[in-house]
Amino acid sequence: MTEQPQRIVIFASGRGSNAAAICAYFHAYDHINVAGIFTNKADAGVIEVANKFRVPHYVFNREEWRSPLFNIQNYIAEKVDLIVLAGFLWQVPDSFLQNHDAPVINIHPSLLPKYGGKGMYGMHVHEAVKAAGETETGITIHKVTTQYDEGPVLFQAKCAIAPTDDVDTIRKKVQGLEYIHFPKVIEFLLTALRIG
Repeated sequence: MTEQPQRIVIFASGRGSNAAAICAYFHAYDHINVAGIFTNKADAGVIEVANKFRVPHYVFNREEWRSPLFNIQNYIAEKVDLIVLAGFLWQVPDSFLQNHDAPVINIHPSLLPKYGGKGMYGMHVHEAVKAAGETETGITIHKVTTQYDEGPVLFQAKCAIAPTDDVDTIRKKVQGLEYIHFPKVIEFLLTALRIG
């Protein structure tokens, strides 16, 4: 009997560069696939990513998101093994976590607990890191709770900041870490779930 592939769904609010890296990484895999991309913005760039990789995409609004009835299984019939937040900006309600058996993980562009919390995303994080005179920054992949960026840390990777680095240089360094490590951590977690 052929083993069923493990399925990921991705939530994103923006242009979807991490979603693209994840889709590209797993594109040729038979045992892992991206089953859907969810977004809260009808004009989000991540929809182009979904179309490029032929992944079904779903747009939802704030009322749906806050509903205790919101469930991925209303959109995707198959079992979902991992829910990945990749540049998704809305706070996760407790009902969402309660309604899904699959683990929910997020990536954040700093070394948490530094520079996390409400309003700390994208360039806001890199600007704060630069303003503080940090000599290093990085990424954090963590489990999701109902509080912004407070879930248990699963993985961190660091990069050095030179005194001459501007905010855009810092952004590029951090994104480089994201694109390399996020798909690999997802694969590691799915392998652990399969064995477990």
